[in-house]
Amino acid sequence: MAAGNVLAQLGAMIASGGIEVVDCSGSLGPDTPLLKLPPDFARDTPPIKIHRISEYDKDGPFWAWNWLELGEHSGTHFDAPHHWITGKDYADGYTDTLDVQRLVAPVNVLDFSKECAADPDFLLTIGHVKAWEAKHGAIGKGEWVVLRSDWDRFADDEAKFLNANETGPHTPGPTAEVVQYLIDKGIVGWGSQCIGTDAGQAGGMNPPFPAHNLLHKNNCFGLASLANLSKLPPKGAILIAAPLKIKNGTGSPIRALALVPKA
Repeated sequence: MAAGNVLAQLGAMIASGGIEVVDCSGSLGPDTPLLKLPPDFARDTPPIKIHRISEYDKDGPFWAWNWLELGEHSGTHFDAPHHWITGKDYADGYTDTLDVQRLVAPVNVLDFSKECAADPDFLLTIGHVKAWEAKHGAIGKGEWVVLRSDWDRFADDEAKFLNANETGPHTPGPTAEVVQYLIDKGIVGWGSQCIGTDAGQAGGMNPPFPAHNLLHKNNCFGLASLANLSKLPPKGAILIAAPLKIKNGTGSPIRALALVPKA
């Protein structure tokens, strides 16, 4: 089938509702959970602030608009390679220089929500991924891979979302070995429903924070604080995850959207 016909068919299916557009982002505002780092380790992202400029009043009689204070890595967001020291030398590793062709791709949704509910420190291994592939099909080159933990159910409660105590945060994520396994398959990026792409205890892994370390070393992308992955099939959806085109940006809040065929 010619490419034009494929796009025409896709457009018709979206217009008719044959393909559902699923919002995979959480709300962005003052109550959005933000990453907390040890005070002796690094500075935190400042709280999100939304400032009113005008709303049909003396400051703007016919229009309403706001200005924002927020970090690049706030809420549902995109990690560009330049976000991590291992990806600092990529000329196309910023949000304004990356290859946008890679942002729209098939998505593999690895559902380990039951395991994550039973163990907040659940770690995804190569064994888990190979078993998933045996059931649903191989993960292909140029595709997204996301871990469905259903962690977004805690998005309205920062304490539960971060799940930290005196030993640090306790949230699920990948092992270093599984991140490298996926990179070797040629994925475009990895995503999580938690505050970051790594597990909460990833600082003690080898290498530390392997999702960040290895993904960005290989010019791959990261997605964090995703939502509504329960509405996506294991395979067959298309994920659109486009960051703002920030000059020399290391990341950006995003409105992640998935195109899901209806049964």
